[in-house]
Amino acid sequence: MKVALTQTPWTGDKASMLDKHEQFARDAAAQGAKVICFQELFYGPYFGIVQDKKYYDYAESATGPVVQRFAALAKELGMVMVLPIYEEEFAGLYYNTAVVVDADGTIAGKYRKTHIPHLEKFWEKFYFRPGNLGFPVFDTQVGRIGVCICYDRHFPESWRELGLAGAQIVFNPNASKPGLSDRLWEIEQPEGAAANGYYVCVPNRVGSEENEFGTETVNFYGTSYIVDPRGNFVGEKGSSEHEELLVRDIDLDAVRQTRNDWQFFRDRRPEMYTEIAAS
Repeated sequence: MKVALTQTPWTGDKASMLDKHEQFARDAAAQGAKVICFQELFYGPYFGIVQDKKYYDYAESATGPVVQRFAALAKELGMVMVLPIYEEEFAGLYYNTAVVVDADGTIAGKYRKTHIPHLEKFWEKFYFRPGNLGFPVFDTQVGRIGVCICYDRHFPESWRELGLAGAQIVFNPNASKPGLSDRLWEIEQPEGAAANGYYVCVPNRVGSEENEFGTETVNFYGTSYIVDPRGNFVGEKGSSEHEELLVRDIDLDAVRQTRNDWQFFRDRRPEMYTEIAAS
């Protein structure tokens, strides 16, 4: 099965970002991809760089126009889509959310980012309430899909929850930049994949958004990638500088094979992990 990931700079306006991602999906389908995931907050800038109320206007319902547009596209292309949006539950209550759309255009469900950072250039608590839906796994036409979003990847509990829920593929859309996370970018997703025996697919924003933030901008490092259930890279990473559509082949039989070889779920001792639950 072919999986597609996208990475792109902010164009400067929402309409062109939506058009660009529609074309990404069409190009991915033409290459045989059956599932695609876009980068974090895919149709807007990464506004966490600043704290400005005007960016609340990018929020909309998880069944709103953006999702409806891409749900129709998913049905047309017969493609599962993971859509990272800025969700408005109601005015003043916003989440960093990924909506999963099945290949027939139905909404399989949504995940709300659980762990919300608040540090230099990542002022996310200004924009998002912490997610309250747990770590759901969605049955789709391509298999059992889970999602964690960007900062969630720093918490091994996120990966484990999705593994225990039966995920075969976990998508981790990002807006990550050079700095403290450089080494973590290389090791966290492969570790999460290997410890839980599933594929991890990691799209990241790329390039500068100085057209939106001027001197406040950061330079997202792209390098989107996929790792298999043993933690090995599937093909090359994406560009560190440029827009790219990545399409990679995966084999879901590898999930069962890996879990049969490494019986991590059988050998767990949850009754011994008292500090995890208590702290």
